[in-house]
Amino acid sequence: MNLTTLFKDKAIKAKSKMAQVGDWVLSGALPVHELLAFSETQNASDKAACIEALEYATRKKPGIADQGLLDFMTATLQEDEPRIKWESARVIGNIAKLFPTGLSRAIDRLLVNATHSGTVVRWSSAFALAEILKLKTADNEKLISAIEALSLKEADGGVQKKYQDALKKIEK
Repeated sequence: MNLTTLFKDKAIKAKSKMAQVGDWVLSGALPVHELLAFSETQNASDKAACIEALEYATRKKPGIADQGLLDFMTATLQEDEPRIKWESARVIGNIAKLFPTGLSRAIDRLLVNATHSGTVVRWSSAFALAEILKLKTADNEKLISAIEALSLKEADGGVQKKYQDALKKIEK
């Protein structure tokens, strides 16, 4: 079975599709760049499913990421579809440690999404920003004050906790 067949098969549930694609990426049967190219030709829902598969794979094995994946995820943070925004942020959070000096564009876009109306988009942005903050890079000079301000303005306790936990970890 290939990606096109898998995504056209309505009998297969979305979570099963995501897990299958993620497992193909993890096993090396599906190169990341091929999944990215495929996702670009899909509707927003299927593109988000492709990115979710990459989130699944990078959570288990961050080392599959390369600069192309980081650049793609950084670009998709600007898409209109909230699910694409939140899955992209989670991938960036999973792989940030591999690119400690190349995250400034991602940070700028994550900070924009940190004020999004959707709680899941804000939580995912907080997750990625917290992971970046924990790297203790030169970006922290700008990030610490931004995260402190976001934490004070954030109404959702789960999002706020992501920020507060990261701030506590860098104090140590």
